[in-house]
Amino acid sequence: MLKKAITCAVLVALWGCSESTSISTNNQNNAAAPITANQSITYPETKKGTVVDQYFDEKVADPFRWLEDDMSSDTAKWVKTQNELTFSYLENIPYRDKLKVSLEKLMNYEKVTAPFTEGEYTYFYKNDGLQNQYVLYRSKGKGEAEVFLDPNKFSEDGTTSMSGLTFSEDGSLAAYQISEGGSDWRKVIIIDTQSKEQIESALIDIKFSGIAWVGNDGFYYSSYDKPKGSELSAKTDQHKVYYHKLGTAQTTDELIYGGSEEQKHRYIGASVTRDNRYLLISASVSTSGNKLFIKDLTKPDSKLVTVLDNTDSDTYVLDNDGSKLFLVTNLNAPNKKVVTVDAANPTVEYWQDLIPETDNVLSMSKGGDFFFAKYMVDAISKVQQYDKAGKLVREISLPGVGTARGFSGKKESSTLYYSFANYTTPGNTYAFDVNTGNSDVYRKSGAQFDSAAYTSEQVFYSSKDGTKVPMIISYRKDLKRDGTNPTILYGYGGFNASMTPSFSSTIAAWLEQGGVYAVANIRGGGEYGKQWHDAGTQLKKQNVFDDFIAAAEYLNAEKYTSSDYLAVRGGSNGGLLVGAVMTQRPELFKVALPAVGVLDMLRYHTFTAGAGWAYDYGTSEQSKEMFDYLKGYSPVHNVKAGVKYPATLITTGDHDDRVVPAHSYKFAAELQAKGAGNNPYLIRIETNAGHGAGTPTSKIIDQYADIYGFTLYNMGIKSL
Repeated sequence: MLKKAITCAVLVALWGCSESTSISTNNQNNAAAPITANQSITYPETKKGTVVDQYFDEKVADPFRWLEDDMSSDTAKWVKTQNELTFSYLENIPYRDKLKVSLEKLMNYEKVTAPFTEGEYTYFYKNDGLQNQYVLYRSKGKGEAEVFLDPNKFSEDGTTSMSGLTFSEDGSLAAYQISEGGSDWRKVIIIDTQSKEQIESALIDIKFSGIAWVGNDGFYYSSYDKPKGSELSAKTDQHKVYYHKLGTAQTTDELIYGGSEEQKHRYIGASVTRDNRYLLISASVSTSGNKLFIKDLTKPDSKLVTVLDNTDSDTYVLDNDGSKLFLVTNLNAPNKKVVTVDAANPTVEYWQDLIPETDNVLSMSKGGDFFFAKYMVDAISKVQQYDKAGKLVREISLPGVGTARGFSGKKESSTLYYSFANYTTPGNTYAFDVNTGNSDVYRKSGAQFDSAAYTSEQVFYSSKDGTKVPMIISYRKDLKRDGTNPTILYGYGGFNASMTPSFSSTIAAWLEQGGVYAVANIRGGGEYGKQWHDAGTQLKKQNVFDDFIAAAEYLNAEKYTSSDYLAVRGGSNGGLLVGAVMTQRPELFKVALPAVGVLDMLRYHTFTAGAGWAYDYGTSEQSKEMFDYLKGYSPVHNVKAGVKYPATLITTGDHDDRVVPAHSYKFAAELQAKGAGNNPYLIRIETNAGHGAGTPTSKIIDQYADIYGFTLYNMGIKSL
């Protein structure tokens, strides 16, 4: 899961500050000419259709509905001409290449993940520096490491990525998923790990799925029936779990769950306990809340037994000891807790607390026959180690203030690994001894970034309704708070997702240019549990936007920046956030950077798995009240004629089948047709790319050079 405007000083460099700089929207030519100094932007013509929808007692025009057809030659032509316009603009930014060099320098270091053991081998991922995809290596004993899988060889342009890898019980077999062009549709390839040879035909048309092996015989996976029409935008809402037995055709795979109207759910996942005793099925109609079922695999004729028959909670099985199950749940515990129950009687009335709920949000991992409770304290990590009886073994001493990830591994492991980082500290990997509690640096980051010259501080500010919201602000220690610092305010605010501190070379590149980077932990996220999430959903969604607007006002009031130097950025649900605040408070921001955004709130649920987001958003068909509320903030429907919006660079991928690019296309068309003033309203469409996962390093560098260049240029920065 981008923002704002232009001063006269910038216009002098870009087009010249005169009457001729006005933006015209009535061009009759579809080809975009190069943009040079002293020349106004002439947008490619976007034809208007006559589609009108009836919602309750109101008719709503949708003139750009035709852009939803990703199979249309008209849409392809529109994409081509929009990209020609955008890149002719970006190519005139004088320091675009300099930004690329800076990004390459910061990303060009060896990156190696923590090791893990499967069978006789120890595996790890490594990127030499600027490789498009990480390579998977392995070694045996003290032998030299060899390449096991190299996704860089999956396609010539690096756009085919490996999106999942699971080994069979003894490590002799592996199944990995590949994504082509960034699509969520996957292929699964099964190989013999000794020979690295593929052992049968690839499984196809798999989506939103894990791989759950049962011994070495086969595995469970999830998918949808392939939709009619466009597989990139057609609705998919009945997920199904199948069992694939090795050596058989995919067409004969056994349907396990999801095939009937009674079992219809949008997201169904299967997992198997590590002792191969139980199959677990989680079924959801939305991105929050799940039913839970269990099946005893040691009994051939056993049936699925219901653990939870409603979607009022998020509950999953963490581990088992024989028939004793350990579950993580937020049922009657908004911040989550761990409970135990016997598989013979697994329903709620038999649950017993093992690790009770606290004031802080809990996430769990397991390794070395211990449990690790990872708490968020104002979005900062705190980790405690527990034994299986629920006894606290120790609080783990972390290297500083930031985010710890890891603490997972096999039951017999005595050493586990974790990473630790924050916005100004590159992530080091640590080896943790589960018996002594000692941590040692396993691998130090090779990032060429002078952390000592930067700082991150956490502040708390008041939102419109008085709610206290945390925000972490990162910048050079010698920063002068005089209101002239280029600043990016980032947010998400949805789906229970928590924005915790992490290191990114792309953020480091912004900081090195003297920029301020602020992340607001707004409502709708998971930083303070289910209640914080729910406070930013459906008819409370405006709280999310108010929190973000208040963050911008705080940065201005405290003179970290001012509206002339403030950009807002967010992706996916965060793209909606940017679209909403820039249409509600256009004067507050200079630059808007919405990425792969959910921008048409009246129709989002009609594409791919979009209907599953209704827990957070509600739908326009739900009620008149919900329709009115959605229409009141939907970015596509709130672009008004004659309003000067921030300089806007919309980014999306033409193969995004998570948030279809039509959202971004229609928003760009509305801005170009209605936006006033001299600010550019542009869209950058990455071809053969999806929602973001698996994006090649080369494309990441190009994207961020363009995003940062556009941002600084429209803030009046003439040179770097």
